[in-house]
Amino acid sequence: MPYFSYSGYDAKGKTTKGTIEAGSSIQAVDRLTERGIVVVDVKIAEDKNSGKSAKIKLLPLDQHIFFCRSLASYLKSGLPLADCLRIMSRQARDRNMKPVMEKLLSEVEGGRKFHTALAESGAFRESLWRVAESGEQSGTLISVLNEAADEFKLEDDLRRKIRGAMTYPIVMAVVGVGVVSFMLTYVVPKISELFEDMHQTLPLPTRMLIGMSDFLSNYGLWILLALAVAYLWMKRTGRKITLPFMRGITDQLNLALVMSHISTLLKSGIPLVQALRMASTMDTKSQRWLDAAEMVKAGHRFDKALEKIGMPEETVAVVRVGEMGGELAESLTNVSDQSREIAQTRMERLSTLMEPIMVLTLGFSVGFIVLAILTPVFDLAGIVK
Repeated sequence: MPYFSYSGYDAKGKTTKGTIEAGSSIQAVDRLTERGIVVVDVKIAEDKNSGKSAKIKLLPLDQHIFFCRSLASYLKSGLPLADCLRIMSRQARDRNMKPVMEKLLSEVEGGRKFHTALAESGAFRESLWRVAESGEQSGTLISVLNEAADEFKLEDDLRRKIRGAMTYPIVMAVVGVGVVSFMLTYVVPKISELFEDMHQTLPLPTRMLIGMSDFLSNYGLWILLALAVAYLWMKRTGRKITLPFMRGITDQLNLALVMSHISTLLKSGIPLVQALRMASTMDTKSQRWLDAAEMVKAGHRFDKALEKIGMPEETVAVVRVGEMGGELAESLTNVSDQSREIAQTRMERLSTLMEPIMVLTLGFSVGFIVLAILTPVFDLAGIVK
């Protein structure tokens, strides 16, 4: 298992640091909490056995889906687990997938349990090896693998829908900025030289246009450099920009993913507290689900915990009915389906409105530049007459 370095506070309120061996960061936090340590930060540390950084690289969602579907299919045909992994190892063409399959095969043939091999490979999500553990213990490994594949497919589809909804606005924005920048840095400076020879007071739009052109000519490269640095910093730190008009859609999609994932974990036999912690990684506001897990662990009902972390009233009501009726997993699936439908409706509406808005914005920008250029020309023509 990998080692994690942590920092936090002990029971006396003193700062404490150290390392702990665990299968994941969530498991590390659980073990530290049991010791009475309030964790502030936890991250992967050096492997004490090798002295090298234990780098864990998760496989992308599409490979998670392929792995679960393929393995479930081979197991369903009656092949032993080791033979299934051997076939998948031979068929793997991806440079990241093949060594993972070979390592899994080696671990399973060496006597390791399947879920342990998944966990220690570092290539799969914790949710997968958790449900695999449940499937091994209950003898339902095939069904839980299919459920996990469905869950990963849902997440992948939602991400694709977000990218699809944002593609057109981004392309239009890039084209618009490119056209306007070209006119300000190349066309306007040449025309402004003619205006200077007129020795007359230029109209306000023309003066504004020349000012923007001078600013872009003087500081354009610095602006591009700052944007490049900001992009690299955000990519390195994992930060993302959430556009205001996408915030509601993103919240609904996150809710759909988390609720669907919790439902799948509950059906696989994972306790609610553990399922909340595992599903929290799918939400950009992961702390609220960790807070809900702590409240449930302290004895609160799940619907009360959702109410305290600010979930919508209709969501809390559906969960309350399912929890009291002993059908919590089904109620969470209903919440997920409803949130996904709301998000899809909003995305369709947004994509419909975005096209005319971007066209009007680009047309207004180009029209302003043309007006600012032609107004002094018309004034000059009047003076000549």
